[in-house]
Amino acid sequence: MDEGGVVTEDEIAEGLVRLGLDSTSSVLVHASLRSFGRVDGGAEAVCRALIGTCGTVMMISGTWDLTGVAAPPGLVRPHNAYFNAETWAAFDEALGSAVPFTPDLPVDRWLGRVAETMRLGFAHERSTHPLFSFLAIGTHARRLIEAQRLEWPLGPIEALAELRGHVLLLGVGHTSNTTIHLAEQQLGRSRFYRYAKVAPGSWMELPNVSGESHRFDEIEPELRPVTTELRIGDCRARLIAVEDVLACASRLIVTDPAAMLCRDQDCRCEAALQQRLAILPC
Repeated sequence: MDEGGVVTEDEIAEGLVRLGLDSTSSVLVHASLRSFGRVDGGAEAVCRALIGTCGTVMMISGTWDLTGVAAPPGLVRPHNAYFNAETWAAFDEALGSAVPFTPDLPVDRWLGRVAETMRLGFAHERSTHPLFSFLAIGTHARRLIEAQRLEWPLGPIEALAELRGHVLLLGVGHTSNTTIHLAEQQLGRSRFYRYAKVAPGSWMELPNVSGESHRFDEIEPELRPVTTELRIGDCRARLIAVEDVLACASRLIVTDPAAMLCRDQDCRCEAALQQRLAILPC
């Protein structure tokens, strides 16, 4: 970082290399641009550093805010923790306001500026899930994107595990670590049905959409021995193998079905727990 406190693209790339990343690496990136402090070149510089260092870069590019709708009136699945439109007229109005997924839709703002900048400024592959798409760039991009199915949206993370890929957390905590959701879902937890517009006047029910993550930082002490960490500017950068995240999260959940869930009866965490308990032997 220079005397003015500005982080450069070269410094970000150098930090990624010090983490152990190179042209053979495949990473799922969760990033906060603000966490770096001031970046010379902004989000574009972060993207260039990632693409220039790693062989394959994947990010979540969901469009829930534009494509998602409430559940239709009367459609209530067990332990689904979702709201229904009060009337069919209200549902039709919401459906009219939503848009179907197209590859040029912007990434939800809550996923951060780096993901949207990656979509806008760099040639990429993007999956077509109506709520929860991924985008990927590089050697294995197509393989990862093709691993997503409507009924199994986190398939790209399974494919990343097969490649011995890594989760890269740039200035964010494990509450952003979607790989933990995959571990949950493999054990029958946090598998929710959600709804999206797919064409004018048409909607779709989509299974296995994940739920809450606000207690996921509880996994950090367990993952610390297999985490590589350093600072890039003001950014806390952490690298963990996908396989290690899955193994650790699975071990916690098998030991305690309520691991990394809150106990608020009004939270989706409670519904996720009930899903897990429902498949355990009596």
